[in-house]
Amino acid sequence: MTALRKSGALRIGLISDTHGLLRPEALVFLQGCDHIVHAGDIGDPLILEHLGSIASVTAVRGNNDIGPWAQTLPETEHLTTGGLCLCVVHDCGTLRPADVGARTRVVVAGHSHKPAAVRRDGIVYVNPGSAGPRRFSLPIAAGEIVVSASGIRIRVVDLMAADKGSARVSIDLGCQRRNAARRPWVPRPAG
Repeated sequence: MTALRKSGALRIGLISDTHGLLRPEALVFLQGCDHIVHAGDIGDPLILEHLGSIASVTAVRGNNDIGPWAQTLPETEHLTTGGLCLCVVHDCGTLRPADVGARTRVVVAGHSHKPAAVRRDGIVYVNPGSAGPRRFSLPIAAGEIVVSASGIRIRVVDLMAADKGSARVSIDLGCQRRNAARRPWVPRPAG
């Protein structure tokens, strides 16, 4: 588990559907992350190496990830960092309720290439969109989860927009946590 930084915030970068193309804009956006999550359809193992030079990486296999290198990747992965429990899968359509886990607060998925962040039954489902080749008229996007003492902020940005600071989709979870007792969410202190 990664503790919160001394600044009080932990930044988790979200990327998906690179399909063998790691754009410079994505690399710039992910600079400074404490951890990076790749939600599948990576397309080339070198992409994971490049991302790993920025921060530690959690990645899952997408439906287009083939070959021996891809077989080593799980289809579903769980990550706890800064006290936040995430479930990572490429396609939410393949996710079974048992895969999510009782402590999961956020599910990160790709596959559709459509940026989204929606709250359902106390869990946020976030799709950072596609950071790879453009598909139809969908944006080239990536996202982030910022965990701080004041809560969780999730944001997905259009990497090709003139104002890269503005969110395409955004959700602020404040200090609420999903669990049986519905107690407030409080990040673990650094240390």
